[in-house]
Amino acid sequence: MPAKSRTALAASLTVLLAAGCSAPDTGEEPGPELGEASRLDEILDRGTLDVCTTGDYRPFTYLDPDADEAAYLDPEGDGFTGIDVDMARDLAEDLDVGIEWTQTSWDDLMDDFLAHCDIAVGGISVNTDRARLAYFSAPLMEDGKTPITLCENVDDYRTIEQINQPGVRSIVPSGGTNEIFAEEHYPDGELIRHDNNTIFDEIVAGNADVMTTDASEVLWVANEYEELCAVNPEEPFDYFEKAFMLPRGDDVFKHYVDQWLNTALNDGTYDRITEPWFGEDADL
Repeated sequence: MPAKSRTALAASLTVLLAAGCSAPDTGEEPGPELGEASRLDEILDRGTLDVCTTGDYRPFTYLDPDADEAAYLDPEGDGFTGIDVDMARDLAEDLDVGIEWTQTSWDDLMDDFLAHCDIAVGGISVNTDRARLAYFSAPLMEDGKTPITLCENVDDYRTIEQINQPGVRSIVPSGGTNEIFAEEHYPDGELIRHDNNTIFDEIVAGNADVMTTDASEVLWVANEYEELCAVNPEEPFDYFEKAFMLPRGDDVFKHYVDQWLNTALNDGTYDRITEPWFGEDADL
């Protein structure tokens, strides 16, 4: 080999070896590497998975208001029901640990998660505001905002323009993405803030005209209340995904949760958990 070629080859090998020995600079803080501390290790050492959830957003999370506080803190009789509640239980079982619940509100969700919890569940929408402070798991479903109203009034509330009118009473829970959406899109309408557990009863009673919420919730509500009908659930006003919130920067724990979730979504676990709420043929 000519000397010039040997020199070029040696230079190329030097560059390749240097590249292989150094990690690329992505400008991001590195998460825990294998062997470093991770929330996963803390959970296994502690023996419990600490879960934040609001308990007021069926079909994903619900706490019976008659449940005794001491009872719902007991992993054997916690009083919580819902799709994401059962998914959190399945994750804890996979980890072979117990569950400790922190009931929160949509206003306090992020603060309580950062202060107390390993994971937050309960129909949580992925958005960039939350992503600044937390990781998200792989998504569980695609969703979007759509109205629900009395069945005889469906044609009156098919569009944002129809709802954003003086005298139209949109009811929303305080905190969370439903309130944000209503404030942004219905400035000319009347906004009524109410607790999330009995909010649909207010529409049935005639105290509100319409609610705009996630299509997944609308489909469940329309199945529960014969007086209420979903408006365009197959063509929502916007698009987002639902996922679980996880500690920001902890790639080890996120990888574990995503691996568990991928299995649950494909081995029938998720379908088994959602069927009682949406029915066997629900398209989620």
